[in-house]
Amino acid sequence: MGISALTPPKAEDIVETLLEFPDNRLLIDLCGEYDRNLSQIEHQMGVHILRRGNRLAVIGDKGAREQAAAVLRGLYARLEGGRGIGAGDVDAALRLGRPNPEPAREGEQIELFGGMSMELRTRKKPIEPRTEAQKAYVANLFSHELGFGIGPAGTGKTYLAVAVGVTMFISGAVEKIVLSRPAVEAGERLGFLPGDMKEKVDPYMQPLYDALNDFLPSKQVEKLMQEKRIEIAPLAFMRGRTLSNAFVVLDEAQNATSMQMKMFLTRLGEGSRMVITGDRTQIDLPRGVPSGLAEAERILKGVKGVTFNYFTAKDVVRHPLVARIIEAYEADEPYQG
Repeated sequence: MGISALTPPKAEDIVETLLEFPDNRLLIDLCGEYDRNLSQIEHQMGVHILRRGNRLAVIGDKGAREQAAAVLRGLYARLEGGRGIGAGDVDAALRLGRPNPEPAREGEQIELFGGMSMELRTRKKPIEPRTEAQKAYVANLFSHELGFGIGPAGTGKTYLAVAVGVTMFISGAVEKIVLSRPAVEAGERLGFLPGDMKEKVDPYMQPLYDALNDFLPSKQVEKLMQEKRIEIAPLAFMRGRTLSNAFVVLDEAQNATSMQMKMFLTRLGEGSRMVITGDRTQIDLPRGVPSGLAEAERILKGVKGVTFNYFTAKDVVRHPLVARIIEAYEADEPYQG
């Protein structure tokens, strides 16, 4: 039967690409419940898709047709490999199936493993970058000792950094994982919160716990934390340490002062990798206190072994409305007093 999220083209304008899929069960999964995967591809690629037995006819302009066909083949290959398809996987395939209209920023690595699919294997589920910027970011985290991920909320900066850390930990490339954040929101109020120091700071570390629990069984996370092979601590606790053979992540780095950032960066020891993530639009430091992230970005640009990856609203992988909210705020910036 034919399905479409678009008005069908006129008969005289029809030009189609015909794709054949031998396994009808996989084809059903490819189409999705009520053909929603096909509808998503139609809507975002500007094509019309018709089902004919075990074939799909893709109708539209040549460029859009070819891109949609590539997305369908890629998703079918994913199913052949024993992996399922969700709305996020279709979205990722669509993002990666389009040519990037924006030129790469200066110094940004764009060689992405020869264009091959990248997958991070954790104990609970495989993780795949969903945009070209995310692919470049993951590639750089594996190939550089110090990496920066800078961009708005929801672009996967911290999530992918922790996924890379877990992958390297499981493979034996590092011996421990160290995750840290500035506890700026607490300030002097830490003393008024109930419990010991861990209980006081845990609410500010919760996003890091959430990411870890997405990749490792909760009992294993608890055991590894007891063994100090996984550490989650405020930035202030890093002073005086040398972090060797570790994968180290500093999240919300825009809230680190210049002195804190320098202190943290100089903790890097032998055999370690370090990732700094932050959003320059969400600085919570007191007025007049410069962000250590901005200073590090300025000072370390061009330093060998250091890489910078930047994200925009186009890389948001949360609800589509989040991307529109970020774009609206960015558009309003010139009018902010």
